[in-house]
Amino acid sequence: MESPAVTFTLAYLVFAVCFVFPPDEVRSAGLTVQSLLAAWLGSEDAAFVQYHLRRSTGTLLAHSLLPLGYYLGMCFAAPEKHLCFFYLASKGWKTFFFFAVLFPAVTSALAYYWSRKGWNNHPLARTLALHALPQSGWRAVASSINTEFRRIDKFATGAPGARVIVTDTWVIKVTTYCLHVAQQQDIHLTVTDSRQHELTPDSNMPVQFLTIRVASINPYVKAFDIRLNSTEYGELREKLRAPISNAANVVIHQSLSDLFLETFTSLVEINQTYPVPSTQELEPCIGCMQTIANIKLIKNCQEPNEGECQQCYCRPMWCLTCMGKWFASRQDQQHPETWLSSQVPCPTCRAKFCILDVCIIR
Repeated sequence: MESPAVTFTLAYLVFAVCFVFPPDEVRSAGLTVQSLLAAWLGSEDAAFVQYHLRRSTGTLLAHSLLPLGYYLGMCFAAPEKHLCFFYLASKGWKTFFFFAVLFPAVTSALAYYWSRKGWNNHPLARTLALHALPQSGWRAVASSINTEFRRIDKFATGAPGARVIVTDTWVIKVTTYCLHVAQQQDIHLTVTDSRQHELTPDSNMPVQFLTIRVASINPYVKAFDIRLNSTEYGELREKLRAPISNAANVVIHQSLSDLFLETFTSLVEINQTYPVPSTQELEPCIGCMQTIANIKLIKNCQEPNEGECQQCYCRPMWCLTCMGKWFASRQDQQHPETWLSSQVPCPTCRAKFCILDVCIIR
């Protein structure tokens, strides 16, 4: 049986990870820095910059207390270690306690320094000052950001710890401890990477995430990366003034149908193939009239008289891309998680088929 110290250590580790990187369940329960310090932080909509000055400072302070919280918990979980009496504790625990007290002491001093002179010393204030006109300061930039953030036409996406906000003038990335800010008229944007995830917590459909590098012509403004779902790419481009270059030649799927079509193709390619008779001449696809028909519907999912799927007797008349688009168009757009397992009618004879019944011609 595990000792109380081991049990407490594992439980506290889970708590610390969820506190630093809160999942949706923790956020909904209100166990985040933003929720616990809501009265002090104020409203993000009313004063966006001032809210994040306090939020980043409060987050750093709260996270720095985690090692000390673990030490205090171990005083009760492992009384045999005599941690409540510092002079009786082992050398290792004395060292841990020293750093556990040092971290919040240093961050408290840093927070006090940042807050002096109306937050003039805060890293965010210094970042905003880089965008200020010669006769103004960071507060004028903050006022501009606050005003534009309150508008309903801004682009905003991402989780609270990795949000991307684009207003008429500014591109902002919100992270756990800081904000990255760039002025639209000064930036170059480049798609640098693309990651496709086959499954997500929200649905069983694949999702493509793009990484876009935001680089400013101002040498004092540090470049940063933003990450977003490819389906939001079109909305982002509409809000940006500068074009987005695609240096890595990334194929961007801007709709759910694009993502489904790629998955549909990959699944059909591993299905049984159909050997076309040598006497049969293939004609152009009747959907696009540009590609030679290259698929045939043959019931392979079950035995001939079993299930909902039916045998299709049509000759090859469709290409793989057009059949994939037809398959997607017949789905419930509100429930994409059911697309891969559903049946649709043949576009010609209306016999029902599923993805397993689509065979590539060889």
